[in-house]
Amino acid sequence: MSNVKKNYTEAELNNMNNDELAALGTQLDGVTVAFRKERFPVEGDPAEKRASANIIIWLVLSVLGGLAFLGVYLFWPWEYKSLGEDGLWWHTLYTPLLGITSFVAICALGIAIVQYVKRILPEEISVQRRHDGPSDEVDRRTLTALLNDSWKTSTLGRRTTIKGLLGGAGVLFGLTVIAPLGGTVRNPWKVRHDLDYSGDGTLWTSGWTLANEGVKLYLARDTSTIAEMHDGESGSHYSTKGLARLVRVRAEDLAAGGMETVFPLAEQDVNDGDKWSKDKEVYENHMHSIHGNRNAVMLIRLRHSDAQKAIEREGQEDFHYGDYYAYSKICTHIGCPTSLYEAQTNRILCPCHQSQFDALHYGKPVFGPAARALPQLPITVDEEGYLVAQGNFIEPVGPAFWERKS
Repeated sequence: MSNVKKNYTEAELNNMNNDELAALGTQLDGVTVAFRKERFPVEGDPAEKRASANIIIWLVLSVLGGLAFLGVYLFWPWEYKSLGEDGLWWHTLYTPLLGITSFVAICALGIAIVQYVKRILPEEISVQRRHDGPSDEVDRRTLTALLNDSWKTSTLGRRTTIKGLLGGAGVLFGLTVIAPLGGTVRNPWKVRHDLDYSGDGTLWTSGWTLANEGVKLYLARDTSTIAEMHDGESGSHYSTKGLARLVRVRAEDLAAGGMETVFPLAEQDVNDGDKWSKDKEVYENHMHSIHGNRNAVMLIRLRHSDAQKAIEREGQEDFHYGDYYAYSKICTHIGCPTSLYEAQTNRILCPCHQSQFDALHYGKPVFGPAARALPQLPITVDEEGYLVAQGNFIEPVGPAFWERKS
């Protein structure tokens, strides 16, 4: 390296061809090319054609996989179908097809690139000594020449079919990654449908918002009941008639220090206790309540001695019923379920990122990344002894990046 000339004028650099600049660049960068061999020295070699055909096959598969992914993503029936509904089988294929087609698009592109490097590019072993400091003009010029030399020796410029397919596969690969993000972009303030167990499409509504419309909402537990097999004149079939997936909760159903996950249950959808009917069909509505992504609530019965020490939040002093407190189960960090309750410390735990909330201090965060208190649902007991919602949450349920007052 000590004998290599480093100072070149603009005119000298302009007089050099690309091969000379590339050779100079390797010398200036301390690169020693120990071994270099063309894969196919003779143009038109049958082995070269076979290698190209193999790469083309993989690129075609990648293109087809990308197109199939976009087709499934845009046109396949994706909306939820419950048991017994028409189109359930097609709906269940939606996610697997997205996985399979994206796998084909991405993996086939990766294999094609690896095959091109292994079977088309020249074999080369180079050793480079590292150096510090910024690059000067001669380094920049020679680097450009090296890149040009790499393009020329790659022979990709004259491989029109492979180049076109590689470009197409690359674009489709990008769309395969980016397109699903489009489904997450939505106007959080737009009302999309009538208010039901899933809210109305806006981010501040949930099934509990039905209380604002005067609907009596019970706190109901999930019994995990599934469709039953029935035998009749028309043959065997599954039926949910008379079944209740959600049942109402009484105050005495929960032991001191206990916790229960509950969901909103409208009075018209009750099918338990004295309101049970073998002919009532409410199972589908129960499932809609359970699947409502902001409906889950932690019903906690504090030990009486602990409840005496509870600190109420201003304006929410009457949200609890005796020793019973109801907090949203949706973590205010990024929306994970706060599914753990530690009775000895009265802390609510989120297993995703270890946020902890104090049930004795209006669900205030005491540890972890969550910065907002869990919204508290106002509850009471009706004349029959069932726990019901006194009203809706007074703030949006979920992560702290929505408008909140806490």
